[in-house]
Amino acid sequence: MPGGLAALLDDIATIAKLAAASLDDVSAAAGKAGLKSAGVVVDDAAVTPRYVTGFTPDRELPIIWRIARGSLFNKLVVITPVILALSVLLPVAITPILMAGGAFLCFEGAEKIIHALTHKQDLAEEAEELVEPGHEATMIKGAIRTDFILSGEIMVIALNEVAAEGLAMRAAALVIVAIAITAAVYGVVGLIVKMDDIGLNLAQRKLGATRALGRALVQAMPKVLSALALIGTAAMLWVGGQIIVHSIGLHPAEWLGLHHGFAAWLADVALCGTIGLALGAVIVGALHLVKPAKAH
Repeated sequence: MPGGLAALLDDIATIAKLAAASLDDVSAAAGKAGLKSAGVVVDDAAVTPRYVTGFTPDRELPIIWRIARGSLFNKLVVITPVILALSVLLPVAITPILMAGGAFLCFEGAEKIIHALTHKQDLAEEAEELVEPGHEATMIKGAIRTDFILSGEIMVIALNEVAAEGLAMRAAALVIVAIAITAAVYGVVGLIVKMDDIGLNLAQRKLGATRALGRALVQAMPKVLSALALIGTAAMLWVGGQIIVHSIGLHPAEWLGLHHGFAAWLADVALCGTIGLALGAVIVGALHLVKPAKAH
């Protein structure tokens, strides 16, 4: 009996070790997949704060929470099962879908730059626009719709990074990526949109250093939001361009004789971003040509 108990305990220990190793493998796969999609994540975090512009402070976090729930539903219930099924039944479709998503990111990034150059209305003016009844539900639906596109790209990029793994490993990695990225993005977004309220609260305190910190936060937030928008746009162009050129077997950094290290990465960012901007501008121009033709 003691020998049987010892054997059972030994089996349990072995199973525990295998489970721990599997968790390590899943975590490593999820980390690899999540890191590759970081550029889209930055844009997701940069875009979302604009959906709570114009609402009273007490509605900001509830709106973000509803968008976050919609985002998680997009990733876990809709996108992940579809792309996992494709990876099994039609794996050759993953690369074209990835490239289509990359082209969309290039288009979005280029359109933002063109819009910024041709429209002078700034964020302050947009924030003063009247929020009409029913506007909250409309904005939430619009945010979730936009998130679906970005989430789809994030999850396809993530799947592409773990495509060589087994189905169970792929599924586990994608679930971890979906939950972790949603929590990270909307946690950061919540902090960003409440930062001015935190600053105002600190600015009303008695301690001089605290008041100064509060005023600095309030003054810094417009610049932070502008910087986030700029970083998000650059990230879209870089990731979109990189997806396109790498999917067709090109590595722009190698054109300059760079293969490894920070210099190669920086060259890849600059060249892929430039290619992404050029491709996006072509798509924007083509769409503007098609729209007048449809009108006739």
